[in-house]
Amino acid sequence: MICPILCCGGENETRQTAACQEEDNLIEYSSNLHVSHYKSGYYIKITNPWKGGSLGEFYLYPDTLELPDELSAKQIIRTPVKSVVAYSSTQWSVFQRLGELERVKGILESNYTDNPQIKQLIADGKMSDVGTESKINIEKVIDIQPDVILYTPYPTIQDNKIGELTGAVMLPFADYLENHPLGRAEWLKIIGCLTCREQETDRWFNDIATNYESIKSLCRNATDNPTVFSDLPFDGQWYVPGGKSYIAQIFSDAAADYVWKDNDATGSLPVDAETVLAKAGDADFWRIMNSTDTPYSYERLSVENELFTYYKAFKNRNVIVCDVRESAYFENAQYEPDVMLKDFATIFHPDLFEDNYQPKYFHLLNE
Repeated sequence: MICPILCCGGENETRQTAACQEEDNLIEYSSNLHVSHYKSGYYIKITNPWKGGSLGEFYLYPDTLELPDELSAKQIIRTPVKSVVAYSSTQWSVFQRLGELERVKGILESNYTDNPQIKQLIADGKMSDVGTESKINIEKVIDIQPDVILYTPYPTIQDNKIGELTGAVMLPFADYLENHPLGRAEWLKIIGCLTCREQETDRWFNDIATNYESIKSLCRNATDNPTVFSDLPFDGQWYVPGGKSYIAQIFSDAAADYVWKDNDATGSLPVDAETVLAKAGDADFWRIMNSTDTPYSYERLSVENELFTYYKAFKNRNVIVCDVRESAYFENAQYEPDVMLKDFATIFHPDLFEDNYQPKYFHLLNE
C-alpha cells in the first residue's frame, strides 16, 4: 500500500492515516522498529521486546509546516532536529557519516573513542561529555537543551525521567536488540528521518543490504562449512553467543557451522571452561574481540590460559581477531555488516574470493 500525503481533514482521513501507519512500513529487516509515512512526516513505533507493546511512538514533522491538530497530544519531534544528545557511538557515527555531526551536542563516555572529530569538538566546547548511562550529568544536558535524547533502553530501565527534567523527547534507540545484521544496520534510517536526509540513508542502507545478500549468496557455493566458536572466558566463566544471536547469524550467512547454533538464546550464555573445551576444542576457527592496548598473539593467549593451547583452532593458527580500537568497531561495524560478512567469508572460504582482499574488522592472527 502506498500512502498519499493527506491534506484534507475529517474522520475518513484519520482512518486512512491509521491504515497507512500499519501497512506502509518502510522497515524490512528490523524486528523492533516500525517507520511509516504520516502526511508530510513520519510515524515511528519502537517495540518493547520484554513486555510487549511499545517503548514509544513518535511523530516526526517538518518544522516549516503547521502541526496537524490531531497530533497535539502526541510525542512530536520537529525535523530537522537542531540539538541531540546521543548515548551511543552507533548513533552519533551516523550523524558523522551524513555530515550532520554539528547537531549532536552531547555524548556519553567520550574517553572511549579515538575519533579525531569527536575529540576536537569536545576540546573546542562544541560538544559536551554528559557522563555515563548510570550517571548522567543533568546540569550539562539542561544547558544543551536538546530536542531529542537518543538513549539505550534496558529491561530494568524503561521509565526514563531525564526527558521530564530537560524537556527533551526521549527516543529509545534499541538497535542492539536486533539479531539480524541487516536489522541492526537498518536503524540508521532513524537518523535519516531526524535530519531530513532520509533519501541518503535509504540509498546507504540499500547498498549495504544488496552487498550483504550478494556475499551471502556467494557463500552458498562453499564446498564445506568449517566449525567456529567465539570469545574468551572472564573470571573463569565463558559467555558464549547464543545460537540465535547477531554473531551467530553472521557465521551462518558466511557458511560456517557455529558450535552453539542449536541453542535458541539471542544473548550470551554462561558456560564453564570444561564444557567449552569439550564442545569447541575441535572447532576449526576461534573468533576473539580485543579491546586492550596490547595486541593479541598466540604467545599471549598461551600465557593467559594454558588450556587455550589445547584448542584445534589455536594449534592450526586459525584464531580470528578484531582489534575494536584500531578498527573503530563499535562506531562503524554495525553499519558495515556486509564488510564483516566478507571478512569472515574470505577466512572461511578463501577460494570464493579474490586473493588481494584486505579485511577491515576481522583477520587471522599471524603470530
